[in-house]
Amino acid sequence: MVKIKHFLFLIIISFPFLLFSQLKFDSKLFSSEIKKKAKEFNEEFNFNKAQYFFLENNWDSTLVYSMKQLSSENKELNDYCHYFRATSFNNKKLFKEAKKEFNLISSKFKFKYKAKLALGEIALKQNEFRKGLKYFKEIENLPNSSIYDLKKSTVFHNIGLCYLHLKKIDEAEKYLFKASKLQELEKDTLMLIGSYTDIANLYYEQYKDAQAIPYFEKAYNLSRKVKSFELKQNATLNMAVVEENRKNFPLALTYRKEYEAWKDSLNDQNKVWAIADLEKKFAIKQKQKEVDVLAAENKAKKAERNVFFISSVLLFVMFGAGVYFYRQKAKNNKIILAQKNQLDELNATKDKLFSIVSHDLRSSVNALKTSNGKLMENLKHKNYSELDVLLHKNSSIASGAYNLLDNLLNWALLQTQQAYFYRESLHLATIVQHVEFNYKPLMFNKNINFRNDVVAADHVFADLDSLKIIIRNFLDNAIKFSKENGTISIYTRPSSEEFCYLVIEDTGLGMKESTRKELLKETILLSKKQNDDIIGTGLGMQLCKSLIRKNEGKLDIESEENVGTRIIIALPKFKNHG
Repeated sequence: MVKIKHFLFLIIISFPFLLFSQLKFDSKLFSSEIKKKAKEFNEEFNFNKAQYFFLENNWDSTLVYSMKQLSSENKELNDYCHYFRATSFNNKKLFKEAKKEFNLISSKFKFKYKAKLALGEIALKQNEFRKGLKYFKEIENLPNSSIYDLKKSTVFHNIGLCYLHLKKIDEAEKYLFKASKLQELEKDTLMLIGSYTDIANLYYEQYKDAQAIPYFEKAYNLSRKVKSFELKQNATLNMAVVEENRKNFPLALTYRKEYEAWKDSLNDQNKVWAIADLEKKFAIKQKQKEVDVLAAENKAKKAERNVFFISSVLLFVMFGAGVYFYRQKAKNNKIILAQKNQLDELNATKDKLFSIVSHDLRSSVNALKTSNGKLMENLKHKNYSELDVLLHKNSSIASGAYNLLDNLLNWALLQTQQAYFYRESLHLATIVQHVEFNYKPLMFNKNINFRNDVVAADHVFADLDSLKIIIRNFLDNAIKFSKENGTISIYTRPSSEEFCYLVIEDTGLGMKESTRKELLKETILLSKKQNDDIIGTGLGMQLCKSLIRKNEGKLDIESEENVGTRIIIALPKFKNHG
């Protein structure tokens, strides 16, 4: 019993997400301040490059340009560059170099508290719990104010973890509960899973099973609603150990099997294909069950008909019964044939999807391999200007492959009904701004003029994640099809009583009328493409149509060849918004 619990403790505490939670959140205030500094010191070329790559999470390029900037005598910008370098090293898991850079930041730096937070999290990662506690305590009492982009729940959580490792149980309990209460108010599902697990572990270490197990169950139930395989894996393993301790071995075995499934998904991304194959087999099995049920029904009805024929004296009754059962059989055969055709269509869709995605991924990997060859050659000859071009090209290739895999994962989750879906009131203009921010560099590279005229008063009733996926895919398409110096506009048309109308318009290639109608067809098959090099897999469009339907919205397309395209997305209004 003691050994099993100790094993459980190690699994929970070594889970990296719980230790580096704050790094997962966007720092809007810090990002805004960096951009202001870039405008203020626009003549500092290296700083502008460093901040751009930092915001793009391009750590290698950030390290190059921030080092160049440090050769200047601008002490204010040097603090930012030390922070850029420390964060880059931290993300590359070079903790010794990261700590060195964080410690070079002066006390006058406006965001010094962020450096202390990062140093505390590195200390936690390296099991230096007293040192980590010292850093977290220094920022614990920072006020809740707009001048600090710091989540207090994260600081409390990390302090609780330090006390938990230091065996100061009462202090650990106090801070972990403070963190979980804030996270419940913030509706921070990912962090709540970690907090519930740590609270459960705290009680479990004290053999307070009755208090620990409800929190393990809370963590497990929440993990089923998120996409993180790592969270699912750890929460499931904890439940398996709990049930083993309670001698409930059949349930423990169920959790163990589920744990192994998530473990496979986490360790091998090729499991995406296996999941899709299992889905296909499951669909075939389900259809086969339906066929078997219908066959059994036919057999039973045939037996009834035979009994009726034998017991019947009148030829007319026998003839009538024969006609009836014949029609029933024909009807059942039509149903079976329709189901077979639907199953064939599903299989054709999956086969086509695998073929296209495999081809596109192979092309991306081959392009990346070729570009890396050139990168090594130019690095050997120290051709830095060409290196910069090749690094940007590699980033674009990797981004395209990532978007493809992201769409594939969302499509698979949607098809298997595993995606977390919650409709709520959303401020449309804010969502568009969030998505727009990630695509500004792409539009800047093509010199595209972008206009955002979304009405600030519009609120829609939709799921946040799926709405972002829809806008992101259509905006990405608009950029792909737009020429140099083109224009992309996002705006809202006058709404009706039921719907808000969001329009994404570009001045790009446009499309034929036949292509437009094909894209709008309600079909599970992917639309036939004319130019695979530009359009890609077509999975994004299919995903968007499915998500719009799930949000009870509508899609329309207006387009003219060589003039441009308008994508019109109708989304339900949030009627109770005051």
